[in-house]
Amino acid sequence: MDRNRQYEDFSATALYCGRCRKSMPVRERLLLVLPDGYLYEYLCADCGDSVGEKKVKLQTKDRLMF
Repeated sequence: MDRNRQYEDFSATALYCGRCRKSMPVRERLLLVLPDGYLYEYLCADCGDSVGEKKVKLQTKDRLMF
């Protein structure tokens, strides 16, 4: 196993929500498909407020679609 690629992509399970004023479980939602990757938004599972975002770069094999 290649140690450099072991932690290539993380997904949050809980983030601080300003509206709920505590750490809450989150849902990940695909927001945009960009030419160089995907933009995800994290939403609070309780109130639905946006609490963060994540951009995942496309791999070389994925770029063949565009």
